[in-house]
Amino acid sequence: PSNKKTLRTLFLPTVLPSSVTSDMSPLQNKLLTYRRCNEQQKMLNQLLIDRALKVYHVSMEEKYHRDPVPPIPELPSTVRKYFFNILTTNYLFMKKCVQSNPVVPIQQQWLMSMLALVPQSLMEGKDRQLLAEKLLGEIIRDYEMSMRRCVVRNVLIKPDIKGLEDEEEAPLPLSPLGLDFSRPWHNSFIQAKNQILSNLHILHPTMKTLLDFGYAAFSTFLVVDFSSFRLKGPIDCESLKTDVSLSCSKAEEKILNTWYQRVISLLTQKESLNGVKLDQVDSFYNCVATLMSNQLKELLRRTVEAFVKLFDPEDRNCLPLFKMELTLDEKKMEFYPSFQDLEEAILFIVNRIGQTLQNIQTVRSWLTGGTAALDTELPNHVIVWATSTLKKSIRDNLEGPKEYFENYVERYGWLVDGTAQARIERFEAEEHSFDEYT
Repeated sequence: PSNKKTLRTLFLPTVLPSSVTSDMSPLQNKLLTYRRCNEQQKMLNQLLIDRALKVYHVSMEEKYHRDPVPPIPELPSTVRKYFFNILTTNYLFMKKCVQSNPVVPIQQQWLMSMLALVPQSLMEGKDRQLLAEKLLGEIIRDYEMSMRRCVVRNVLIKPDIKGLEDEEEAPLPLSPLGLDFSRPWHNSFIQAKNQILSNLHILHPTMKTLLDFGYAAFSTFLVVDFSSFRLKGPIDCESLKTDVSLSCSKAEEKILNTWYQRVISLLTQKESLNGVKLDQVDSFYNCVATLMSNQLKELLRRTVEAFVKLFDPEDRNCLPLFKMELTLDEKKMEFYPSFQDLEEAILFIVNRIGQTLQNIQTVRSWLTGGTAALDTELPNHVIVWATSTLKKSIRDNLEGPKEYFENYVERYGWLVDGTAQARIERFEAEEHSFDEYT
């Protein structure tokens, strides 16, 4: 406690009045403040320092004159081999024990997230579900193997000896000593961002609204609905051409009366040009035209892909049925329509889809009374791909009918091509006796 009495509290140090100390010399002040214990402590500290320096100098001198350490004698080869065998066996045994421990299974949510990233078009078709299950199984195996390897790397250190070169458990990569948080790119990024915002009209709110219009109108819409082709049963080529042409015309009319009218209504409002400078109006409308063209091109491309998908050799459930007849005309048997006519009818659909939506005015020409139209022509590579794919599919699907036709002509063609008639006439012209016929 603070009120405890001790010698220090009972005998307080003598404090001379200021009137007395002011008249003393520095030597007198030193004598008055002299303490014997302080002087003894300084003396002891100095003795310890001197002794430590002496011991240090002696040890350094001995180390300097000491003989070098002799090298460790090398073990005989038989001993080294025996030692390495034991080390290898122990490492492999411990590795097996570590790998046999159960690992945390991969979360089902992660697998579902991976499947969600796969386009839906790749998930459709014959045996696609089975293929997806096989891929997920492979992912699970790779995950478990990686987890086991990681555990082995963290628990064991592979000895650098002969016989373990093929082991996969290399040491883990070193972690970075530090992270660089400097941002030398930030100023240039901000400058580029501001330049994009001022020059790239696709970031304008009006363009976002146009994108929403296109998504709402075209995300689930095709120029031709191919889902009912198979349900119609066998169809002749001319009827197919007529149906597709009618569907394309109706789809174009529908787009002009719905989506195009919404676009025109949006861009005739004054608010659509908010933030656009007078000298940027032309480039703004050019951006609008490009965006509209891309949306319509994408619609046509998806329609062509949907038609080509009907002829997928791995999924024949949607393959269209065509009406063909085996005819006899002027002593000649043939299919009607011919294989060439059938191929032309199928390729006609691709060309007819590509001819749709080719005369839609740009917004600028609609406002000013011009005649400029949007560029909605299908890319050439899409047409080339669709044509080559369909030709190959047609050729593969007609192999059976073609083989049947050739076999039929080979067996019965002589009855209608004049061969049988010539043999009968030749037989009737010949004269033989009854005995020759019996």
